[in-house]
Amino acid sequence: MIQTRQIGRARVTRLLEYSAPTHDPAFLFPDLAQADLDAMAAKLAPHHFVPAMNRLVITIQMWVVQIDDKVIVIDTGVGNGKPRTAPRMKNLNIRVGEWLEAAGAGFDKVTHVVQTHLHADHTGWNTVLQDGKWVPTFPNARYLMPRGDYEYWTDAIAKAPDIAMDNSWEDSVLPVVEAGVVDFIDADAGQILGCLTVEPVPGHTPGMLSYRLQSEGEEGLFCADVFHSPVQIYDPQINTAYCVLQDVARETRARVLSEAAERGTLIMPMHFGVPYCGYIRRDGDGYRLEPADWPDLTLPG
Repeated sequence: MIQTRQIGRARVTRLLEYSAPTHDPAFLFPDLAQADLDAMAAKLAPHHFVPAMNRLVITIQMWVVQIDDKVIVIDTGVGNGKPRTAPRMKNLNIRVGEWLEAAGAGFDKVTHVVQTHLHADHTGWNTVLQDGKWVPTFPNARYLMPRGDYEYWTDAIAKAPDIAMDNSWEDSVLPVVEAGVVDFIDADAGQILGCLTVEPVPGHTPGMLSYRLQSEGEEGLFCADVFHSPVQIYDPQINTAYCVLQDVARETRARVLSEAAERGTLIMPMHFGVPYCGYIRRDGDGYRLEPADWPDLTLPG
């Protein structure tokens, strides 16, 4: 499923890989008391939390930006046929390729793959299996990876396996690096590709980056995993079990919330449920999520 909107001159398409009530809150948010979750359930249900199941709805999605002569994919989900430990991610067979083609972003048309961080659910479609070998999915694209994340995981994985990486380092990251199609992005890179501004958002991973799209007075923020769920908007102190730098993650989240509320930015996370993106509004001493409507736009001709 895809949905499309305009941000100034840029056409932005959201492509769903999957979405379901998959996550036990006690696992994903170990510091979140059940009573506190129940208190915010009315704000979360039914699109982000299913109270009857006591499960959080988590989405895996990709974003596509088309502007001028560029077709940019931001993060690449889980990917097909990947040998993952979690059953929900193991050996998927999902029609992402056809949906990308429908959006005018077929494998051969993508010019750039831009990654926020290198967890397994953000790098999977970097590669596809061809003749028993993992090869770059997008043959004409440059892959832009956060240098800080790559350096961190290079060292960390050499020491011990990590649940958030699973086998993705071997089948989704290293193959594109070894193919010579990767450019590393520094946290202070500023504007890239003529349309995206790099902004460091460390914490969830040490080198995580967000990307601000600005065009004709409008802006949106591909904010990666600063938020896994609106839970973290209503209680910004809550981290996920996957956050590497816990205190830094909280500081980053507070800053992003304040800036987004002040600027009126459309935030485009990777894991929210319907409608998948929205605006941060101040609500007393805290914040709330205002869902964003999707306009009825036609697909590219």
